[in-house]
Amino acid sequence: MTTNLVLTVIGDDKPGLVEALSQAIANNSGNWLESSMSHLAGKFAGILRVSVADAEADKLIAALQGLSPDLKLLIERAAAGGAAESFLTVTLNLVANDRPGIIQEISRALAGLSVNVEKLSTRCVSAPMSGETLFKAEALLQVPADLELQKLQLELEHLADDLIVEIQSA
Repeated sequence: MTTNLVLTVIGDDKPGLVEALSQAIANNSGNWLESSMSHLAGKFAGILRVSVADAEADKLIAALQGLSPDLKLLIERAAAGGAAESFLTVTLNLVANDRPGIIQEISRALAGLSVNVEKLSTRCVSAPMSGETLFKAEALLQVPADLELQKLQLELEHLADDLIVEIQSA
């Protein structure tokens, strides 16, 4: 059998962090499956999923925990896949004037429609003409199969007059 581990990692950004993680995983029979990593405010932040034989899982966890004390690491054993429900996967692209609370408003609207956020990437950029700060979000969503995408779009567009929402089936 195989154990899946989900790791979250944060530390001061410097060369060699990914190499140290990958070496610990490879040296302990792990397989790096997927990851997302970024440089945020001078910090290295990442999340990754690793598979390893059940018999090797504790050894891999110990090796990862033995990495640099400056590297904060949280390791969770992933549960086996849950009951399959009927969902549609869609991509969401959203642009609006930036303001405090925008993520909370969007996430509340999504949760109210039983929409699950699979992936989310956000950033703030300067508007081309005005130079004002724009909030941009890209998300992969799991939408209940019985929810009309037009209803989801209208719910998000009602959050603000300046919100541009684009939803596409993935």
